[in-house]
Amino acid sequence: MLGSAFAALVTAVAVCSGDAVARVFPYGPRHRSVNDLGNQFVPFHAHLWDLLHGRARGGLLFNWQSGYGTSFLPDLGTYLSSPFALLVGVFPRPDIDLAVYVVTVLKMTAAAAAMAWLLRAQRPGPWWAAGLLGASYALCGWSVIEASYNPMWLDGLIAFPLLCLTGEWALRGRRPLLGVLVVAVCWTANFYTAYMATLGAALVLVVRVVLTRDGVRERALVIGRAAVTTVLGMALTAPLLVPLFLSSQQAYPGWSKEFAPVPWSDLFARLLPATYSFGSPAVFVGTGTLLLVTALPFHRALPLRTRLWWAGLVAAVLLSLQWEPTHLAWHVFATPNGSPYRQTFVLAGILVIAAWTGLAAGLPGVRALAAGAGVLAAAAAWAAGSALATGWGYALFCGGLALAAGAWWALRHRRLLLPAAARLA
Repeated sequence: MLGSAFAALVTAVAVCSGDAVARVFPYGPRHRSVNDLGNQFVPFHAHLWDLLHGRARGGLLFNWQSGYGTSFLPDLGTYLSSPFALLVGVFPRPDIDLAVYVVTVLKMTAAAAAMAWLLRAQRPGPWWAAGLLGASYALCGWSVIEASYNPMWLDGLIAFPLLCLTGEWALRGRRPLLGVLVVAVCWTANFYTAYMATLGAALVLVVRVVLTRDGVRERALVIGRAAVTTVLGMALTAPLLVPLFLSSQQAYPGWSKEFAPVPWSDLFARLLPATYSFGSPAVFVGTGTLLLVTALPFHRALPLRTRLWWAGLVAAVLLSLQWEPTHLAWHVFATPNGSPYRQTFVLAGILVIAAWTGLAAGLPGVRALAAGAGVLAAAAAWAAGSALATGWGYALFCGGLALAAGAWWALRHRRLLLPAAARLA
């Protein structure tokens, strides 16, 4: 629990401090109701407030306040079915903007805590390291740049570690009923990103099964338990999801778009801090985390088989972002109207799990760390051909590498353990 609490604290302080420095609402005059947040999501939460306080024109099934009246259950299931959304009811109605901001921060802290919990459930290790990696997941570029103004997507950020946790329970034959309930809550909160999180959790479980279980029968038993848990959890959400899917089929056709992968230089540029592009994946999860991932294949404290499987999973998911058939599979077989890399948070989660796999086995040696830094340097050099790369990005990237190296040195001297944790934070 210490790791989860630490992850939540670091995330909350980072988000609120960043917004305060930027003078963004509620800390300054700059509003945050950009894009669909101000046009759709805040008004939807205002309508939820009316429902909770008995002031709405209509109910859960129908909404008389939109146009000449429209069905509401599909909108509820798409935007407002998260348990966190109910918190808007405790705020005054004029402060719905503030309520949505608080809900956004709470979701990010919950994602950090869930990831830290998952990491220590997979492998024993220092609570503070799990907390820092959990925070790096919750503060990934996708979360801060894209999901912060699409608050319902943040439920997927929480769902990924929770669904991976149900996979761990299936691996050990524990908590079958709780696993079903966790799946149901994740799919109820936001089915769209829960679908992506489920795919990612399935990939993580496959690697875990291959590395920890022997024999076809034993592996099939684990996969079967996980599949039954997932199907039963999804079945519990049918009263909400079935009307939602039916209404989607009857909706007015949207734009039809073809997927066009971004250049690899742009993708590698998004590994750097201080970069932005609406149409490319915000992959950044912290330079220290990336260094642990790139050092993993060279970390000899782990068996070669373990290193190859986790490095292979990272590479496979990264490649899947750029290939149209897998792009369609990630997005329920329809290229989205808007950001085409909405599954990026799954890659961020897998990067963090891979980093923890190496760190929990012990600090990487000098050669492994140098090789990992070389891989990162090559990616940064490739990114130089992208217009997205900035001088600030490279400066922060080099600073992050220096701090990570300093923390690595301090961790090898026990009396400097706390300063090392502070550097990593």
